[in-house]
Amino acid sequence: MKEFVIVTDTTTDLPRDYVEKHHLYMMSLPYTLEGTSYTWEKPMPVKDFYDKMRAGSLPTTSQANPEEAALLYESILKDNDVDILHIAFSSGLSGSFNSCRIASADVCEKYPDHRIVVVDSLAATLGQGLLVYKAVQLKEAGKSLDEVAAWVEENKYHLVHNFTVDDLFHLHRGGRLSKTAAIVGTMINLKPVLHVDDEGHLVMLSKVRGRKKSLIGLVDCMEKQLGDWKDKNDIIFISHGDCPEDAQFVADLIKERFGYENFMIDYIGATIGAHSGPGTVALFYLGDHR
Repeated sequence: MKEFVIVTDTTTDLPRDYVEKHHLYMMSLPYTLEGTSYTWEKPMPVKDFYDKMRAGSLPTTSQANPEEAALLYESILKDNDVDILHIAFSSGLSGSFNSCRIASADVCEKYPDHRIVVVDSLAATLGQGLLVYKAVQLKEAGKSLDEVAAWVEENKYHLVHNFTVDDLFHLHRGGRLSKTAAIVGTMINLKPVLHVDDEGHLVMLSKVRGRKKSLIGLVDCMEKQLGDWKDKNDIIFISHGDCPEDAQFVADLIKERFGYENFMIDYIGATIGAHSGPGTVALFYLGDHR
């Protein structure tokens, strides 16, 4: 059985030390802030990124293009007798997945003895990261590329993403909310709870008044969606837009309500944070349905 490596995107928001420990390869989705471009190799400290957003700076992001994807694949294959499994950012949120599929076909023509399997995660931030985490567990347990890819394909529809934002402006800027709804919602302290659906798109679940209610709402949704997966989750992922206390509040509530002890809590990185803004809290786990 040929060895394989796992490639994923910077949108996974996995901690850098985890990426390095498990020898993951990263496809960098760049972002620009105040005229400077940043990548995985040349990042801005994430706390500085959110401070600049709070001060009014508006970042922009770019998808991976086929040429960049091909360069990454070739850099792996030219010196290693391995295949590649790429767990990619949701096609419902970016064109990067399609770029990677185009690149994989081109590169495999140059390297016919190698395989590149690109899986659409239909996920983002630590939701995508949770699929990668599970894939790493399976790989390190000795599963083949095909077995790992099949698990991801079969279980990605059980990956629940629920999140809430603190500032409606960023949803409006991204086309997810009308200007009027953003203004009125801000005036009455309306906080939406959203999720990522089976097609990888953002969908509104509910609206509540007040920050604390929106955080509790994330856990209320979890109670409805866990189903038969309640005893199958070995870890819960929570990401946040520079609001660690709120993320910990959600973790503590989950621990109290469901008994889970193992959490990964980390920042929403710049590529996703550019669209969700400071104050976002996102919760990820496996459940009966998205």
